[in-house]
Amino acid sequence: MSRGVDTAAAPANVLSIAGVDPSGGAGVLADLKAFAALGAYGCGVIAALTAQNTRAVTGIHPVPAAFLALQLDTLFDDVRVDAVKIGMLATPDLIETVATALERHRPRFVVLDPVMVAKSGDRLLAPEAVATLRDRLLPLATVLTPNLPEAEALVGQVVDDDPVAMAAAGEKLRLLGARSVLVKGGHGHGETLHDVFVDTAGTLRLEGPRIATRNTHGTGCTLSSAIAALLPSRPAARDAVREARDYVQGAIRHADRLAVGSGHGPLHHFWRQDPAIT
Repeated sequence: MSRGVDTAAAPANVLSIAGVDPSGGAGVLADLKAFAALGAYGCGVIAALTAQNTRAVTGIHPVPAAFLALQLDTLFDDVRVDAVKIGMLATPDLIETVATALERHRPRFVVLDPVMVAKSGDRLLAPEAVATLRDRLLPLATVLTPNLPEAEALVGQVVDDDPVAMAAAGEKLRLLGARSVLVKGGHGHGETLHDVFVDTAGTLRLEGPRIATRNTHGTGCTLSSAIAALLPSRPAARDAVREARDYVQGAIRHADRLAVGSGHGPLHHFWRQDPAIT
């Protein structure tokens, strides 16, 4: 499997399980960019095809559960997977399939981004799938990364854009089984962006200026995939979260260098490698 390579020195192999966004701003294509930008080797298992651009999602075609299982088992049978990022899983049977595969293959790190609604406002998760995601996948997560509406759906109550309320929601989600939770404040208001990370060591507040731009398509996908890329090589999850957040803030700040679509444009995943940025 390793072909004589020192696997301890090799880049981490990180798997994205998500949908395909043809515009490249979100889903598996965005995840692979973030993996590469942060030095990891990216793998992808496709859970859904979508018809979408920067303005709207016009169609979703979930992959049959049996074929999703075949993709996962075939990959794990050959490739050492150091971390898994889970994104869009549209139906309860797809969620169940991924949970079963993770229980069987037991990757060390799992980052769960509970994708429910696209930036355009189009719903990506069937309402009946929320309970399955909470009951089956949440307990397998090393890091759970809900935004405010997703946190509300998972805890069943309103979560205010306030660090104290966000920390309380994060603790409730951690008690449901996730090892750690990053509650994201991107859907909040005000000039300061609040994110709150909760783990067994307590609460970590992460703050910074809210960046004024329309180019935020795939922000959640990119943050969760960045965390997954960094987890295998960082001392603790909160270290990976801090560094991933810094990377995403830069990708948002420099997103206006791209010219992709006329709606919510993508982030600049390779801003650190861009020779025009100093």
